Amino acid sequence: MSVRLSLSYYKLPDHLIPIVLFALATGLRMSNITGLLWENVDIKNRHAWVNIGSGKVKTKGIGIPLNSVALYVLENLQGKHPTNVFTYKGNPIKRANSKAWRNARKRAGLSHLRFHDLRHVWASRHSMNGTHPHALQDLGAWSKADTVRRYAHLSSRHLLLASENALSESVTNLTQRVLQ
Repeated sequence: MSVRLSLSYYKLPDHLIPIVLFALATGLRMSNITGLLWENVDIKNRHAWVNIGSGKVKTKGIGIPLNSVALYVLENLQGKHPTNVFTYKGNPIKRANSKAWRNARKRAGLSHLRFHDLRHVWASRHSMNGTHPHALQDLGAWSKADTVRRYAHLSSRHLLLASENALSESVTNLTQRVLQ
């Protein structure tokens, strides 16, 4: 599945753009994103901790490394609210799956897209860009390795390029001899 830039940049209301970018950058679930508090963000050390007890993470806090996009989003939101990271008109956002989200999906021609699908996009991009499965498992906070395969999907183009990996120099040379 591909999330077109039109959804995140041109069709989304301004208050949802940072949430979608943060989701695509971190792979966090909606409840972990909307529940993120400034006290759990360390911009200097590029790390954040999802709220203990929010979303599926109920027993322990999870540390999230902040890549350049996640850091950019947080730096641009800093100072807008004293406690909550993601807000709308000064109030904490409780759910990103709002009427504004649903309308933006419809305008972008992606009415089937769920907010949670952004987590699948995030995992798929990691996988296609070579992130080791163990690292992806830790980044996604999945307790089982099987879950990585459920979330990370390779595109047809990526599989085509990967199929070329089977062609060693000897296979290529043999093919050239046969075709001559």
